[in-house]
Amino acid sequence: MMFFKLLFFIIALFTSGAILAETPEEKSPARNEFSMMGALSDWGLHDLQDERWNAYAQATYISGWKSAFPAAYTNLNGTPNSLSPNAERSFTATFSAYMGFKGWQGAEFYAVPEMISEEPLSGLKGLGGSIQNFELQKNGTVSATWYRARAFYRQTVSLGGATQAVASGPLQLAGNLDSRRFVFTAGNLSVIDIFDQNTYAGNLRQQFFNMAFMTHAAYDFAADARGYSWGVVGEFYYDNWAFRLGRFLTPKNPNDLPLDFRFFQFYGDQAELVHKHTLFGQSGAVRLLAYRNRENVGSWQDAIAAFQANPAQNATTCTGFNYGSDNAAAPDLCWARKPNIKMGVGLNLEQALTEDIGVFFRGMYADGKTEVYSYTSSDRSLALGVTMTGLRWGRPQDGLGIGYAQSWISEQHAQFLRMGGIDGFIGDGYLTVKPEQVIDVYYKLHLLPSIWLSADYQHIANPGYNADRGPVDIVSGRVHIEF
Repeated sequence: MMFFKLLFFIIALFTSGAILAETPEEKSPARNEFSMMGALSDWGLHDLQDERWNAYAQATYISGWKSAFPAAYTNLNGTPNSLSPNAERSFTATFSAYMGFKGWQGAEFYAVPEMISEEPLSGLKGLGGSIQNFELQKNGTVSATWYRARAFYRQTVSLGGATQAVASGPLQLAGNLDSRRFVFTAGNLSVIDIFDQNTYAGNLRQQFFNMAFMTHAAYDFAADARGYSWGVVGEFYYDNWAFRLGRFLTPKNPNDLPLDFRFFQFYGDQAELVHKHTLFGQSGAVRLLAYRNRENVGSWQDAIAAFQANPAQNATTCTGFNYGSDNAAAPDLCWARKPNIKMGVGLNLEQALTEDIGVFFRGMYADGKTEVYSYTSSDRSLALGVTMTGLRWGRPQDGLGIGYAQSWISEQHAQFLRMGGIDGFIGDGYLTVKPEQVIDVYYKLHLLPSIWLSADYQHIANPGYNADRGPVDIVSGRVHIEF
């Protein structure tokens, strides 16, 4: 904590404003408002319109408090994945440094070291598609952990069309791009650095707090326990259209940190088609996303069948990778893991209504046959909402948003949980199944140049898809700095 207090003090002394950049598809023209690069540009030491290199950083601290809530049972028969019904506090603290370098014609190189310190609610157990803090990682600790988040190469091949100015920012060097181009990316990064972008629900360090609004909750994209992977992506842009295709590595074990580098045996594939449009003079976009994973993953039905055929194959007897359940009367996924296919398809919409108001929608349907491998415990999901800036009350860098998200699980998934089984996040020992729902409301205050304070309220119904528990209320605060 002393590190963050010192960091916040130093930044407050010399920063002059920053906004995290979006993906190249979403860039606005370059603006001289990034503090470090802007200052160097003012002194004649950096070309902010045509960069050879840049460097940015962010620091975010989120503190949340969950009130006590009613629950008919908790961790029934030694099943360990219930959200505690007692009041709890949670926090995350992160720091990221973004460095970009230009190589030969069209070549760019990026590296991002990162740090996290965290304490989740209930050991990050008990919530399916509506985890209350998007920063939480599956293996984080209270002690600060430093790691390489990203290290990748991007090559752009110009194919003509209109010239577009690209702003300087994290993971983006300022310059010009053709509206028709091919982009190849390879290295260590997150799948959602490129896929499933959305202007109004995606940059959660500035927007909603709940993970249901970061991407499709049912998008089990390939990633290690921190949310990153290694992969390759090809993107073809043709004016208002874009098509991208990518393959990424999956973990050796579900929801674990080490990746499996057998790139042609186990992998996560995704394809996305994007169309940008103007409707009644306001910009919008439609994105259609499909994914297909091949992983060493357990099927709900196979785990149930193994237990019914031999009750000795239960949650307490597996010597392989398992989630540590003490329920001897429950099936376990460890008895069913083998190479399986998991697929899903999703729709992502965004539309500006006015200069300061925008709406969004995401919906995804996954097959629901196998366990969650990398993201949240959700087989189908939707999220929608509206955001606005503070332009109308003279504070254009303030922001307000309200969102609603809902997740479902498949009947096979529900049957497995009803029998006392658990997956990577949920399992109360029994289940009266009902969709998990969340309402998330936030206000973001631009306190000082480069510093934002946000307040957030979440109401979560049926945590872990269980109507016998909840609802849950969570209030949170966030300090976010960009420099």
